[in-house]
Amino acid sequence: MSSKRLKLLLIRGLGHSGTTMLDLALGAHPQIIGLGEAARILVMPKPGDEHRGPSQLRGAHRFERRCTCGVVAAECPIWGPQLEWLRLYDQVPMQEKVQRLLLHSPHAGEAVWHVDSYQDDLEMTRLPEAMFDIRIIHLVRDVRSWVHSRAQAGRKAGQRWPAARQLARWWRVNAKFERAFRQSPYPVFRLGYEEFALQPQSSLQLLCDWLAIDFQATMLAPGLNSSSHILAGNRVRFDADRSRSIAYDGAWLGAQAPTAAHLGLLMPGVARMNRRLVYSNNLLCR
Repeated sequence: MSSKRLKLLLIRGLGHSGTTMLDLALGAHPQIIGLGEAARILVMPKPGDEHRGPSQLRGAHRFERRCTCGVVAAECPIWGPQLEWLRLYDQVPMQEKVQRLLLHSPHAGEAVWHVDSYQDDLEMTRLPEAMFDIRIIHLVRDVRSWVHSRAQAGRKAGQRWPAARQLARWWRVNAKFERAFRQSPYPVFRLGYEEFALQPQSSLQLLCDWLAIDFQATMLAPGLNSSSHILAGNRVRFDADRSRSIAYDGAWLGAQAPTAAHLGLLMPGVARMNRRLVYSNNLLCR
């Protein structure tokens, strides 16, 4: 198969699981360029989405929103030309959009990986092998930590039974991704948020080995070293203090047990999935 295939690294999983921080950390490697939630920007907006960021980036908003590379979107060397082109050719298939984005990158022709971290997308995992060299990182946060975080947000929004709803969502979405990745022809690396945040050097070393590149210590200080071009993603991308180093959000550890999140592990299927997806690299004692 041709060695000139376009290299694309996809971070997939549930939102609020550390995808933006992982994008920034990977982007601090000289052979990796982070693109943020590229799939979210590239997909053609639906009627009624005019107020959403991706749609607005096709208009005047691209002269206002800043990229993590330090300039406004319209002046970004990667996104500027693409956003202008999307205004005229938004109806073309995703394959053509991704191909054009990577071919017109300032790093095209170099041995670099471009990273997309739109965690909810599966369309890019189906791009043709003949054209793309794709690797997938399935990033999953411990069910107790994730449900605790999202249930808090649900309670603030006035949801009924927020923890139960989020527990069901954790199971449903991760099961969907597992099924999709089994059917994908592309290699998949399972990484737990807990492994990444508590053992960042070991986790990133494993990822670099998997990608056949050398680990770089710059990856441990994403906010200081990342060369990512992120227009859409968690706001931590612009928070210099929070992105200066990779740290674990352990708020759930202070919750009085048992909570609904803890009780989820009493369900054998949830417990097995949690062990399989979050702790598969054996980097933590559990």
